[in-house]
Amino acid sequence: MSKDDGESSADINITVKFSGRSIPISIPKDSTIKQLKSHLQPLTNVLPRGQKLIFKGKLLVDAMTLKESEVMNGAKLMLMASQGLHQGGGPILKEAQTRPISRGKETEYKRPDARTEIVMEKDRLQRWKTTGVIALADCNLKAIPNEVWDCGSSARVLDVNNNSIQDVPNKISCLNSIQKLFLDGNGISDEAIRWEGLASLKYLTVLSFTRNQLMNLPSALGSLTSLRQLHVANNKLTSLPNEIGMLTRLEVLKANNNRITTVPECIGECSSLIEVDLSANLLSELPDTLGNLHNLKALHLSNNGLKSLPCTLFKHCLQLATLDLHNTEITMDVLRQGGKNLMNAGAQSIRSSWILELLALLNSMKALIKTNSFSYITL
Repeated sequence: MSKDDGESSADINITVKFSGRSIPISIPKDSTIKQLKSHLQPLTNVLPRGQKLIFKGKLLVDAMTLKESEVMNGAKLMLMASQGLHQGGGPILKEAQTRPISRGKETEYKRPDARTEIVMEKDRLQRWKTTGVIALADCNLKAIPNEVWDCGSSARVLDVNNNSIQDVPNKISCLNSIQKLFLDGNGISDEAIRWEGLASLKYLTVLSFTRNQLMNLPSALGSLTSLRQLHVANNKLTSLPNEIGMLTRLEVLKANNNRITTVPECIGECSSLIEVDLSANLLSELPDTLGNLHNLKALHLSNNGLKSLPCTLFKHCLQLATLDLHNTEITMDVLRQGGKNLMNAGAQSIRSSWILELLALLNSMKALIKTNSFSYITL
């Protein structure tokens, strides 16, 4: 790419230094400083109003754009965080753990003494108990802090995404009212999870283990009968447990980018499912019971070895609006031919006009269908 092309690119790449970390950001060059702060919020757990961005010794103004602030591609910014403005009572990070001491014209920054740190920890624990939200994402943690367990039944959300946590202990059961648990991007293996404790969380509605090293989901998963969302994408799973059929309230199942070879027939018992993502696995067929998912609206099956779909899918899943078959061996021609073959065979369970009903159904779908033959088609 030429120099001129690079300068005319819509996005620029910058680095924000914060709490001993370097955070790479790709953002349109016409973005305002306020928009950059909003982009940084989920990455730092610091609310935008608590962020101070400094570039070349100058404090950047919210209303100005990156270009107006002379922040170009490759620029390095420093982020300072104001104490008490961490989202969800998250950790007090390094910049917030200093206090100014004025000496004449100079200002010296010193870390608080041990007594002040204890007060900070108590304040943090109190905020967690008050809000019910324990936000500890991106904190370089190797274990869940013991003070988390002190929240007990006050905890509603625990977010420890993007750390290096290698143990989900039985004592997680003390968070007996927790509703959402996020453990993405920790490199967690099967041995690291004590499912006895996890399976006791009867109010859990969202469980997310995305981007870990899981190879199996145990039968204990079936005990989480309040679960509405299960996110296990980007692991090393080879199958789904039969007990998944016990999750009758499950609405969203995302198990894409694994090594799953078969889908259990009991998937049809998850009657509340609205969205299923099984893309980028090793599937060659799907069970007929998929047709029992009458509430299904989105089915993602791209990048599998599928050659056909269960006819029950089109007969009974009448709310299906998104069907992604990209990079499978299924094309619109295959779907049409399958209908003709069934019609010619005179299958008793399918009316002779099945192919016409199938095409009418496809034509009524409001959303996108992706196949090898068609990248983007609105039917």
